[in-house]
Amino acid sequence: MQRTVVIPTYQEAENIRPLLTAIRELCPDLHVIVCDDNSPDGTGHIADLAAEQLGGIEVLHRPAKAGLGAAYRHGFRHALDAHYEVIIQMDADFSHDPSVLPALIAAIDAGADVAVGSRYVPGGSIPNWTWLRRQLSQWGNSYARAMLRLRMADATTAFRAYRASALEQIDIDGTTANGYLFQIETAYRLSSADLVITELPITFVDRVAGASKMAVVRTMAETELRVTWWGISLRAPKVSESVRRTAPGKYLMSKIRPSGPPVIE
Repeated sequence: MQRTVVIPTYQEAENIRPLLTAIRELCPDLHVIVCDDNSPDGTGHIADLAAEQLGGIEVLHRPAKAGLGAAYRHGFRHALDAHYEVIIQMDADFSHDPSVLPALIAAIDAGADVAVGSRYVPGGSIPNWTWLRRQLSQWGNSYARAMLRLRMADATTAFRAYRASALEQIDIDGTTANGYLFQIETAYRLSSADLVITELPITFVDRVAGASKMAVVRTMAETELRVTWWGISLRAPKVSESVRRTAPGKYLMSKIRPSGPPVIE
């Protein structure tokens, strides 16, 4: 099967060349699609040079920073249109160990529709996080699983491999969330579809270089608000529709709709 990995980048000049080199050494035949959001630090240019030297790498230069979900949608659609049969997603900051890529690919080859690199199955770990950050992440995942009836332990991981048919089945182009919430929206769609989902344990480490671009507490609060609304929409669609028609509801939706809910009838 033809395989590719989609890597969104923004301000990853210190990490992108070492990552691409590691991927080429570990998986010589794996194609790479870098989606760069016009990084001011020259990440896109560095990726272009690596592509020339290493081969098997495409760099999609996006005009501006538009959010993680938008970058993934662009990269996934590019890969689908190019007829790749297996499409992987991963972060550019080495928080996802490239040595796990062969195991994700093997899980797809063994019959999974989706292979998830999970921190929250036996053997998974987050060794460098503080107790508070670990608790926030575990709570967020547990809450999302309960509210949205998810079929994966780690709904917020961005280390996944998909069959192309799975991405088409969940209408990946129809997703609307960006950032952290994009992973939960896709987890919901995957869980709602008749797909085989396999979770593999990973060790998630903090980025090797550069600064994190996520405000943890604010992101968690925003995520819980939207997941709560999605859960209400899933369980009581008539109630949620009534709320939408009220003045407070219209105001609320103006605040939370831009990253839109999953398709919940």
